[in-house]
Amino acid sequence: MDDSAALSITGTSGAGGDRVDFRNGTFHGPVVGSLVTQPRYQAPRPPASWPHQVGTLPLPAACLQDRSETALITEALAGGGAAVVTSTTAVMAGLGGVGKTQLAAHYARMAWQAGELDVLVWINAATRNTIVAGYANAASELLGAACPDDPERAAAAFLAWLQPKAGQRPCRWLVVLDDVSDPANLNALWPPPGSSGSVLVTTRRRDASLTVGRALVSVGVFTRAESLAYLRDTLTGRPEPQESLDALAEDLGDLPLALSQAAAYITDTRIGVDEYRQRLARRTTALIDMAPDSLPDGQNLTVAATWSLSIERADTLRPVGLARPLLHLAAFLDGSGIPETVCTSGAARVYVAARRAPAVSSTPADSGVDTDDAVGTGKATAQDVLTALSALHRLSLVEFSSDTYGTAIRVHQLVQRAVRDSLAGLGETAARAAADSLGSAWPMVESDTHLAQALRANAAALVRCAGESLFRPAVHGVLFRLGRSIGESGQVVAARDHFRSLVSRIEATDSPRGSDVVSLLYARQELAYWLGASGDAAGAATMLARVVGEMAGLRGAEHPDTLVFRGNAATWRGHAGDAAGAAADFADLVELMARERGPDHPDSLTAQANLAHWLGVSGDLGGAVRVAAGCLAERIRVLGEDHPDSLVARGTLATWRGRAGDAAGAAAAFAELLESMERTLGSDHPHTLTTRDSLAHNRGEAGDAVGAARALTALLADRVKVLGSDHPETLATRGNLARWQAESGDVTGALRVAAELLADQIRVLGPDHPDTLDTRHNLANHRGGAGDPVRAAQELLEVLKDRVRVLGEDHPHTLISRSCLAHWRGRAGDARGAVGAYSELLEHMLRVFGPDHPDTLIVRANLARSRGDAGDVGGAVAALAELTEHAVRVWGEDSPHTLTARSNLAFWLRSAGDFAEAVRATRQLLADRTRVLGADHPDTLRTRSNLAHLQGEEGDPAGAAASLAELMERMVPILGADHPNTVATRRNLAHWRAKAERGGQGIAD
Repeated sequence: MDDSAALSITGTSGAGGDRVDFRNGTFHGPVVGSLVTQPRYQAPRPPASWPHQVGTLPLPAACLQDRSETALITEALAGGGAAVVTSTTAVMAGLGGVGKTQLAAHYARMAWQAGELDVLVWINAATRNTIVAGYANAASELLGAACPDDPERAAAAFLAWLQPKAGQRPCRWLVVLDDVSDPANLNALWPPPGSSGSVLVTTRRRDASLTVGRALVSVGVFTRAESLAYLRDTLTGRPEPQESLDALAEDLGDLPLALSQAAAYITDTRIGVDEYRQRLARRTTALIDMAPDSLPDGQNLTVAATWSLSIERADTLRPVGLARPLLHLAAFLDGSGIPETVCTSGAARVYVAARRAPAVSSTPADSGVDTDDAVGTGKATAQDVLTALSALHRLSLVEFSSDTYGTAIRVHQLVQRAVRDSLAGLGETAARAAADSLGSAWPMVESDTHLAQALRANAAALVRCAGESLFRPAVHGVLFRLGRSIGESGQVVAARDHFRSLVSRIEATDSPRGSDVVSLLYARQELAYWLGASGDAAGAATMLARVVGEMAGLRGAEHPDTLVFRGNAATWRGHAGDAAGAAADFADLVELMARERGPDHPDSLTAQANLAHWLGVSGDLGGAVRVAAGCLAERIRVLGEDHPDSLVARGTLATWRGRAGDAAGAAAAFAELLESMERTLGSDHPHTLTTRDSLAHNRGEAGDAVGAARALTALLADRVKVLGSDHPETLATRGNLARWQAESGDVTGALRVAAELLADQIRVLGPDHPDTLDTRHNLANHRGGAGDPVRAAQELLEVLKDRVRVLGEDHPHTLISRSCLAHWRGRAGDARGAVGAYSELLEHMLRVFGPDHPDTLIVRANLARSRGDAGDVGGAVAALAELTEHAVRVWGEDSPHTLTARSNLAFWLRSAGDFAEAVRATRQLLADRTRVLGADHPDTLRTRSNLAHLQGEEGDPAGAAASLAELMERMVPILGADHPNTVATRRNLAHWRAKAERGGQGIAD
């Protein structure tokens, strides 16, 4: 039968029914009754000859970049410029807008133009139907088989054809499946393995069903160099500064789609790059408003719309409905790394459960989604959140992976911007929910410094994009937590500036009232604290005194908040130099707290601990020990021995016992406390680390300077690990290490450590921070100890000027610098100048601290010694005799300060020629130092050396040599062979041995 013959179909109505003619597929009349569908036939077409292309490749984008991913694709498909001989599959996965389609087209075009392919098939793989249709079209062109009514059959024929047949010429083919939206769409449609071609898939999906067993090429955004090259090429002829282009690339996150649309917008509107950036940065500008009217490079979606379908798809994956609200939270946080704990926190789970989307009625039946799971249950578990994050990761909307510091979620900044734009009226709710999630995940003690840093970065990002949300209906607590964390990390100036900005923001609120007023007072209190921590203790004390009055007027003088504020004000009064006033304030506060809150209340116990501290600082060491002991007993009774506050109280008592003269006992107490701290709190807890610091210090004070330096070296490594290298406690440990290195004889090491510390403190804290000034002071002293008293005096003079300017004339640290300056002037040869400086300083000390303060007595001792150096030996003896009596009365006979005064008196008795009295005094001093400090304490060893000198000067050089030889045997194991005291003793031993051999007399070093 030829094509022109007529076919007749008789309807069921009988032989008289209308005739239907099909001529070349043309319908010529109506059909009455049942219609029998007849298959359509097309004339077979000859198979296309090779090389042949099926489908149309996208045109190259303007200013196409040669990206590194091209080489990765080539490597994955084993092309390498040679003929394709084995079947390979590469899956290019990445966020929408990164240029996957352009990369695939570029690779395919290069392989085609290089003659490496016989057949190239490009298929739009967005749905299963388009994949089947593409395969069917390939079958029609390559096989000559046309089955318009059965595309599945045609697709199967094409897939079968891809498998090489014996005896046939192998075909080098490449099938590109562009934009696979669902791995299930490729079920039974993957090209056969073992063929002589390759498959290249582009997709946003990263499901295992796509990637396992296939080469995965992850496609990211442009490198910065690629972004800049693209912008220069597309904006050619426009005089845009390099820094503006770099800033634009940063603003757009180097996303190729965003860069192309931004370049088109800039070109169309004739604005500059900086103007575009200003418009983009406005919180009121939606991302879609910055798209050009006509999209470039054949694009059909704006940046704002690029991810909408992916988000909808993610919401259909299990657990249904959680993906979108999770993106709401992520949109306000730091896209470069959101800690997993923030997303799984209780606050985050409450939000996503409340915003959970219902099941989508159009969910495909074969998607594997349990639609019953989509109905809002009112709760979401941590595992639900993790599963939803995995769904977002599979759709390339987030990066959800573990890094060196834990699991983190990364989101491109323009995805965040698009999500925020979509929230409309829900933005404030989502922003506060993000703040709640941060606060819920933020630990009270930041032992994990990397987590703390990530939380701060997320809070800062939230502040930038949340606008007024964090201030309505009240100031959100995360703003306070962020500032404290900044300061606790060592950035005290940044913390001060944060709270200064917060105070200004709250003050700008129209007539603050209610919770806003309370928030303002707490913000001012925090500002005062960090103002003091950054160096302005006097400013902190003044501000807190005002805040106390405001809080008392708002809530009453005896309200708990007012009492806490009073304690803080007293603390900064002490730090500003008025230790006695601080002690008096805390004495009043202890009584008031005991009456209002009860003696066992934690705040009452804290006030007692502070009272002990400021009593000690003011010079009442006995009172400090007494109050600290009572506070410890109360805390153990109320809280138990292992409560953290009880452990801290044990440390406070040990500290003041050490400062009162019992360094060995304090060291033993701290060693015992350290065991309790490690058992109860852990080895990395800040309290544990502080205890190790105190233990090292008291070991040094007890005579083991080498052991102190060794312990501080180990502590420094742990503080860097736990707190970070720039934390104030880490920096303080470095300063303590320098001090004990110098005490142990390693003056060169001390100078190096102190100089490096000073550079870091200037960088982290600033040149005027009190800690920075302390290090300058200590560095100058180390220089003097290394044998350069002239330079030491010069540097201390500069330190003194800065301390007067920053801290004031009467601040304790200012007075210490005056004392050290006088000391090194005297050592540099200006004994009279030292006498004048010490005399002037003593007047300050008496006025500021009173006659019985330890520092006042030390200045009196130094003044007496300077008088002796200036030639007034009799005056020195008289002054030191009077001072010794005063020290016994104030400190007691066994106080280290009293023993030092007696040592100085013995020295000047010898200088005055009273050898007998000097020998008697020195022998008694040696017995007392041995009893109080121990036989191996450096002060005890130094007293033995002095006694040996006196023995030699009295005419017994052989006895002096014998005593010094015995002393050397003890010194070397204790201090080391190179310790300055050991070296001096070795010289003196040689001196007296030589004198004994000659039978003469002389004076040693």
